Amino acid sequence: MPAGRRRTGSSRSKVPVRIVSYRPAAKSAPTSKQPTAPNIRPTVRQSRPQAPLHIPTPSAVVTAESIEITLPVPPSINHQYATVQGRRVLSSAGRMYKQHVGQQLWLALSQSPHKRALMHRLRSEPLALSIRFYFTSPLRRDVDGGLKIAQDALCEGIGLNDNRIVETHLYKDVDRTNPRIQIALSMAIQ
Repeated sequence: MPAGRRRTGSSRSKVPVRIVSYRPAAKSAPTSKQPTAPNIRPTVRQSRPQAPLHIPTPSAVVTAESIEITLPVPPSINHQYATVQGRRVLSSAGRMYKQHVGQQLWLALSQSPHKRALMHRLRSEPLALSIRFYFTSPLRRDVDGGLKIAQDALCEGIGLNDNRIVETHLYKDVDRTNPRIQIALSMAIQ
């Protein structure tokens, strides 16, 4: 018989009975003046605190031939997508990441005198993408897990179709204090 179930007093009864104990509702203020022990805490399930998104100091170099930008590490592949009504959709963490990348890209481009020349070349020539991941641990994440969302965020942020990228380079390094990615988008070598 499974744990937590008992048979009734009759030996002929074959229906298991589950004994359930419900706790009384928590009171807002104690009504009695009994002392309470300071080391006894109520059993409330705490959600595990999530690490805040580490945002590196934004740095970008925009030339007429390329853009290089430092961005936060994208969410892991398990946190990029959610299932809603049987369909896989981008999670809120993935949407926030793409929005942040788009803002950083337009900020970098708006401050550059080379914006017009760069955008013309990016829209007319084959492109090369180089991403250098700096993780807190060498074995914590796969290098290809952040490729797709970083590439999509970059291309959506500057209004390009990612099928223009014909060359991809991925690198994995360790920086325990400052996890980040450095992205370089330039013209592909013909």
